[in-house]
Amino acid sequence: MNDKNNENIRNNETEIDEKADFKKVKKKLTSKDQIVLLEIELAELKDKYIRAAAEFENFRKRNISEKSNWIKNANERIVLDLCDVIDNFERALHPEVEMNRESFEKGIKLIFQQLNNLLKKEGVEKLEALGKEFDPEFHDALAHIPSELEENTVIAIIQNGYKMNNKIIRPVRVAVSNGEKPEKICNESERKKK
Repeated sequence: MNDKNNENIRNNETEIDEKADFKKVKKKLTSKDQIVLLEIELAELKDKYIRAAAEFENFRKRNISEKSNWIKNANERIVLDLCDVIDNFERALHPEVEMNRESFEKGIKLIFQQLNNLLKKEGVEKLEALGKEFDPEFHDALAHIPSELEENTVIAIIQNGYKMNNKIIRPVRVAVSNGEKPEKICNESERKKK
């Protein structure tokens, strides 16, 4: 019976102009023909949906794979620049090369400069903190010690801090003045001893 209905639908469709409105088509078809037509349309839409979902899933997997490869290889350029620095260290530390203290120091300074230039090229800047007021956004206080400077002033750098493209990637580890003068503390400890 389905074959007969399908044949009727095909015959009806050929009679209707392609530009005709879908409502006009429905009016000429019997209710059974309309159901069959809707079932065919539903099957086509399901097929399109399944294909679109599969294409999207393939796109998503491909995109994840591309991102993964990009992340793996993102540091390739900087690593190659670091390889140049390592090569210079190897040359400076090679046992067969006679080194005097002066040329060795000069070589180490050049390597240090090379590393600084590499970091600058990558947008990395050293944070300046010495003598500045303590700021927890940029500084990590590891000690409070007596000093001639005002309270909450950075008096020593324990570990340098850096920012990259205006984002703090490592805060400066510092010692901060507690506001007490060193001689005042010495005088108090001497009084306690007596």
